[in-house]
Amino acid sequence: MFLDIILLVISLALILLASILFTNGIELFGHRLNMHQGAIGSILAAVGTALPETIIPVIAILVYNDAQAKQVGIGAIAGAPFMLGTLAFFVTGAAVLVFAALGKRSRHMDMDRDVITRDLTFFIFIYGIAILTTFIRDWKVVKTIIAAGLCLSYLLYVRTTMRSECRQTEDVDRLYMARLLGVRESGIWIAVQVILSLAIMMFGAHVFVGCVTKVATVMGISAMVLSLFITPIATELPEKCNSVIWVRKRKDIMAFGNISGAMVFQSSFPVAFGVIFTEWDLHGAPMVSAILTLTSAFIILMWVKLKRPMNAYILMGGLLFYLAFVGYILHS
Repeated sequence: MFLDIILLVISLALILLASILFTNGIELFGHRLNMHQGAIGSILAAVGTALPETIIPVIAILVYNDAQAKQVGIGAIAGAPFMLGTLAFFVTGAAVLVFAALGKRSRHMDMDRDVITRDLTFFIFIYGIAILTTFIRDWKVVKTIIAAGLCLSYLLYVRTTMRSECRQTEDVDRLYMARLLGVRESGIWIAVQVILSLAIMMFGAHVFVGCVTKVATVMGISAMVLSLFITPIATELPEKCNSVIWVRKRKDIMAFGNISGAMVFQSSFPVAFGVIFTEWDLHGAPMVSAILTLTSAFIILMWVKLKRPMNAYILMGGLLFYLAFVGYILHS
């Protein structure tokens, strides 16, 4: 147990280091491709940091391929959007207030209403369909068509995001690896830093999940609760760390886009995988988490639709939905 706690701390440090390297590298990579902030945060950063939590259900379902493994897979798939739409929103809002109190930035969030509206609208539509799919029984062909539609919806989202207008990246720092090694900044070194940071990120998340799993097993926590409630906290750490780093740099568009873009991705390809390779029977905790996630996203979308400025407090409201789920788990 003591060794697992030490490894938890080390893995957290690795994830934080990887996030610092990744945000720096992905900004420069997007800048080189002449991509705007919305596309960098919602597509490049979101997909990159979504890899750890995407791999877990794939391995659980395809490699282990038993009833418990499929429950773990479904829990992990449903748990990722839930953590992003509740806890990650809260962390981002709290980071704004903390850095404002430290004099590093103002409480005002410099957001793009179009980015928020686009991302959350796509998420609510795609994830809503994914939830309704659970009520389709023994219609494999229909489920396969829906799964294909979810994947195509994400491709449409990427196309829409790339064609949208948003502010270009500003005040991009020099590549950290170029500084450290004293080499000339180039596309190759940018790619090396991004790939290296993702590798460190995935390794750190893997170690963290392994340690958390051991601790949870000792405490007698069920596989479903573990995969839905505990594991996603670890696998969503990259998104949370990236957003905190960007909040400190006052790059709020990328900070929010990293989370909302990951929500769109997690509601499409991983869900499509679950629909095809499992019974996709959302009941109990997975269904409750899905409903809470959609509610959290819908409230923020309506806030923006009413033309109210995004602020830290509305994002911190995500904690209420997270605590509501905790209460449900404790009393179920």
